[in-house]
This record gives sequence, C-alpha cells and structure tokens, in this order.
Amino acid sequence: MRDRGRILVRGIVQGVGFRPFVYARAHALGIRGTVKNTGSQVEIDAWGDRFGDFLEEVSRGPPLARIDSVEVLPLQGSPPAGFLILISSAGTLSGMIPPDVATCTECMEDLFDENSRYRNYFATSCVNCGPRYSIIGSLPYDRERTSMASFPMCPECGREYTDPACRRHHAQTIACPVCGPRLTLMDSDGRAMETDDPVREAASLLDAGSILAIRGIGGFHIACTEPMARELKVRLGRTEQPFAIMVREEILDRMVHVRPEERDLLRSEIHPIAVLVKQDLTAHSEISNLHTIGCMLPYAPLHHILFSQLKAPLLIMTSANMPGYPMITEIDTAVAKLRGQVDYYLTHDRRILNRCDDSVVRDGFIIRLSRGIAPKRTRIDLGPSCILGVGPELNSNITIYKGGYTITSPHVGHVRNPPTLAYLEETAERIRSWLGARYDLIAHDLHPSFLSTGYARSLAEETGAELIPVQHHRAHVAATTLEPCIGITIDGVGYGDDGRVWGGEVFAGQVPHLSRVGHLEEVPMPGGDLATRFPERMLYGILPEERTLGILRERGWTDVQTGVLARQVERGVNVAWTSSTGRVLDAVAALLGICRERTYDGEPAMRLEAAAYGRTPSEWPLEFIQKPGAEVLSTRTLVQRALGEYLTARSAGGAGERKALADIAASVQHNLARGLAHLAIHASRDQGLTRVALSGGVAYNAAIRETIRREVEAAGLSLLMNREYPLGDGCISYGQCVWAGLVKREQG
Repeated sequence: MRDRGRILVRGIVQGVGFRPFVYARAHALGIRGTVKNTGSQVEIDAWGDRFGDFLEEVSRGPPLARIDSVEVLPLQGSPPAGFLILISSAGTLSGMIPPDVATCTECMEDLFDENSRYRNYFATSCVNCGPRYSIIGSLPYDRERTSMASFPMCPECGREYTDPACRRHHAQTIACPVCGPRLTLMDSDGRAMETDDPVREAASLLDAGSILAIRGIGGFHIACTEPMARELKVRLGRTEQPFAIMVREEILDRMVHVRPEERDLLRSEIHPIAVLVKQDLTAHSEISNLHTIGCMLPYAPLHHILFSQLKAPLLIMTSANMPGYPMITEIDTAVAKLRGQVDYYLTHDRRILNRCDDSVVRDGFIIRLSRGIAPKRTRIDLGPSCILGVGPELNSNITIYKGGYTITSPHVGHVRNPPTLAYLEETAERIRSWLGARYDLIAHDLHPSFLSTGYARSLAEETGAELIPVQHHRAHVAATTLEPCIGITIDGVGYGDDGRVWGGEVFAGQVPHLSRVGHLEEVPMPGGDLATRFPERMLYGILPEERTLGILRERGWTDVQTGVLARQVERGVNVAWTSSTGRVLDAVAALLGICRERTYDGEPAMRLEAAAYGRTPSEWPLEFIQKPGAEVLSTRTLVQRALGEYLTARSAGGAGERKALADIAASVQHNLARGLAHLAIHASRDQGLTRVALSGGVAYNAAIRETIRREVEAAGLSLLMNREYPLGDGCISYGQCVWAGLVKREQG
C-alpha cells in the first residue's frame, strides 16, 4: 500500500484556501510533508500510513476549488517532522483565480457578534469568502501579489493567519480594524468628513434623501432610497432606464415572485442581481416601469453593516459608470465624473486592481457574466492552439483558450469608445499574463469597423498570430452546442456574410459548418442607426404606406419630416437592410405608442414585453417566402396585421383600447416566435436534424422563448439553450474561440 507521493493538483486551486485545507487534513490524518503553490497549481509532498485517505480528501478539495486533475508522482527522501506550508514558487500557469465571493455565514456572524474583533468591520473575510479577482495582480495567489499588500497584518491577524484551527489560516485577505483597509465619508467635493462611524452616517444621509456613491468590491455604485429614484434618474439623464435594487430578504416576497431556485441563487456565493416579476405590476414604477425589477441581496460586509443601520427596506444600487463604459474604481475619477450627480462618497483605501460589475440573471439564464461567476473557466478540447476571442461590440468580454480550457473575463462593456477598448485590452493582457498565453489564433467579429476587430488586427501584427473572423450569429451557435443542430439566433444586430444587418437567423449544420437556411424578412432601416433610436422610422421601413405616415403625422411629425422619410425609403438613400428580430419588436412598440424613442439599449422591445405580460395572444396566419437557399418569414405580414388591429383598437378608447393594445403586443411576440420556430422545424425536416439551439438577446423574453420551446418540442425536436454563458452577446468571445479552434483543427 502506497505511503508516500508527490501530489500535483491542477485547476482553480488559488485563492480558495487550498493550502490551509491540505494542512488541516494532513494533521487530522497524521501525514507529514509540505504544501506550496507553484504557479497556478498546488504541489504536495506527503508521507504517512493514511496516504490513501489523504489523497482522497485532497482530490475533493475545499468548497471553492474546481479541480481539473490530480497526479501522483514518486517521492524520495525523508519527511519533515510535521507538515509545513512552504513559500510559493514560480511554476505552471494553467489554472485561474476564482471570482469574488459573497460574505459567508461565519463572517456574517462575526460582523454582528459583540465579542468579535471583526464586529462592524467592512473588510471582514476568510478563506471561504471575500474578494479574489478584484484584488489580484499576479500569480501565485499570495498577499504580496494582491492589493492587500498595502496592509501589513497586526499581531492578532498574524496569529489567526498562522493558526491551523482558524478558518482564516492563510487567508490572504485577512484584515481587521487595526491593520486593514479603512472607510472614509466624503462630501460632494471629495473632502473627508469628520465622523467616528462612516457607515452609520452614510445610512442616516441615505434615509434623509441624499444620493451616495459607494465604493464596493469591484467599483462604485450609486445608491439612494426609493423616494429619490426619480431625482436620481433626472441627475443621471436616464429618465426611463430601470434600476437594480439591493433589498432586505425579509421583504423580497412582498415585492416580487421568487422561485426556490432563484432564492437559492440570490443566497449563493454569487449573490447576483436576479430579474424578477413584480407582485404588483404597477408598483415601484419609479425604479422600474417594466413588469420586472432587478433584485439582489447584500453581498459584502459593507452592505450588511449599512443595512443594519438603515431604516429604508431597500436601496437603489446602480453602477456609477455610464452604460457601456468601464466601472469607476478610483475616488478621484468618481469625484470628477459624478459631480452634480451624487451628494456624498463612501469610499475605502483598498485598491481595486480588476473592475467587476454585478452579475445579472433571469429565469436561470445569465444576462451579465461578472462578479461571482467570472473569470469563468470551461473544460473543452479545441486542439493545441492558444486562442484569443476579442468579442463583439456590445456587452463584450474576452475569452482565452489554452491547454484544454477557456477562460472568459467578466463583462467589459460596449466597445464603442476608447475607454472601453482600453479596458478590453487591459483585461486581455492581464488574463494572458496569468495564463502565460502565447496566441496562435485571434478570433474576432466579421464586422471590419469594430474597435475590437482593429485591436485583433494590431495584436496579430504584434504577435504573429493568425486572424480568424467569425460571423456574429454563428458564434452564438458555437457557444451553445457542438452537436449537429438547427440554430436559431435572435437579437438586435450582427454583421452578416452579405454586409447586411442580421438578427433573425436560422442555421443548419455543425460548428464550424453552419449554413444560413432561414431568416426573417429583410427590411429597410431608414437612417441606419437612427432607426434604432427612433423606432417609428423602423415602423415605416417595414410598412412604407400612407396609413403609417398618417399615424406619424398624428404624433407630431411634420409634412416635411414624413416627406423626407418616404423619399429616403423609396430611393434607398442612407438605408441599411436588416433581418433583425429586435428591430421588428421595436417597430411594433412604436406602432402601439409604447416607446417612440429608445433611451437605453433594448428599451422598445423590453417595454413591449412588459405591456404584453399576462395577456392572451391570438394566433395569426404566418407567411413564408421561399428564396434560393433559405426560407423567409414575412415580418411585413405580421406588422401589417398588427397595424390593422391597432387601428381597430383605437376606436374602443379608454380601458378597452389599453387592453386591446396589450393583446396586440402579446400576439406579435407569440406569432413572431411561432414563425421562427416553424423556420427551424422546416429546416430540421429538410436536414434530418433533431436538435434546435436557441441563442441571442431576444431569447431573454420569456414569452418568445417559451413559445419557441413549445413549438419545437411539439414537433418532436429537442431545444438546447446555454445556461453557462449569456444568451446575449456575453457569449460571443467564447463562441469565437470555439469556432476558431475547430476551424484550425480541420486545417490540420
């Protein structure tokens, strides 16, 4: 029976308390030897009669670890007298740091224990919780390579750090009020205020109606109580955009419907924002004018302490950055950019090395891949090449593939501006350095003008890597499944093979061979991007007729404006062509008067969904057009039917009209989804495929998604959807890596 060996443990084994876990198990089982970090793996030399039991427990690891492999090598020599944790050394770079983790139950108890030295201390953590990704500079994961290096441990923290019986044994984030980071409350000009208790004072200011910027784990939030929601929207210039809230768990059920699995997720180490349906659809309208509201529970010690002092049951908690821009992490930047928007700042002096926004989920599907989930590591065999996927333009992140695993970064933002591009580049470089990656392939979006495409080109020139363009919607399918399938991808925008704007696509085949076999009808977008901001333009693009112009005139369009619009469509001047699902929904939202101007991404379609919620749709006839190589669903026919129903509904007036408009909204969603499903069903019969993959941001719409599911399953097919990556564009960088790796493998 084996009584010794060198054990090499690979995977996510840094920042998860692996060494103290090994130390504790060794002492319990009478094992002598050593443990140390070597790069991104753990190396254990072990001697003892119970070596087999020790190996079994080490192979399971502590709760936050994700073990890829355990290898046992022969071991020579004599053991030390006991078991030691050795200083880390350089070595393999194959693993990854875990995401930031919400406060654990034990640390929560410490926060409110009158006898604990951590009582009311905002940076309390242990080996099982606290910041990881946001504070790490380089590997191996030791305090000196994190932003905690600025805070030398006091004797008490040093004692706990070296005590094998303590859960803070070798916890690199250990800190207390004596030696750790400190909070400061500042006025609107960034001047420190005199107060013995910054959190208590901040809670009083919030209850009194002030708006605060609060520096958390991954960046600044802006916080206020519900009565100040409208004022905050006015200050931020986001008068229609819904806010997320942080709420006491005991009042959650009074506000929203929470399924058991959603409650478990809200309480988990991720603690995401969960998009939930309101109990009263008209309530909390100043926070969200939709039928849903994004809710999260307090997840950091600072939040728990703040809520213990706060009278209000909830706080609006929205990212302090402009939508699509990087999180604000530094107090000087916050004071400069938020002047006139916030009244006070509650900040701390621990550096945030890596920005990280809150993760967002809905119905078990990830909307934003970030805190608690990312960096995300996935096992997949894409061959020997090292690959970088730089992502799309909107809701972007990056993915790196190396040695059988992909690492996807947290959400970066909209790569439409230099600051977000710089953040994308910074994120890619940092994760590359942690992995020791040297790129063979760089995958990018097909669109030639994206800033991310330009970055891919310049990096390829610098590194000699091969560029592989990947069409946006095929990347969606690649992120969902490698099985032969019919792929439905429904979203707002993606550059097509023909240079047109795609977004309602049906593919057939197997990655990396997907043929476009169906799509929504291609319709003009008058003014290009202007039609996404003003969806009434999109309505006329789909229905260029006098009845549409009559509606526009009733709403204040002048004869000059309608004349210019009509000539623009007729002559095809400054007109893009699109098969986008999102643009069809935009047009119907405009028709029904639900949203005439988009003020945030996805607003028209989201407000259409809210208007349709709970209504009973009618089935309308579907019209399909056969074109060479593809079947097309006529969206003009659907919108034409909606227009007729709308004109009839207006004659009802009052409550009858409102009900009729809501029914039209529900019917458009239902029949558009039926049409897409039938395109897939027809293609499955032609191609002999039994799986249908569904992806794209429109699939977050529960009515559309579930209608597609019902139709597909009723036809005897199985529906595949991705619960590990976002349905929206947050999956694209991963899909790009998958596509590029399989293309290269085929090339040999």
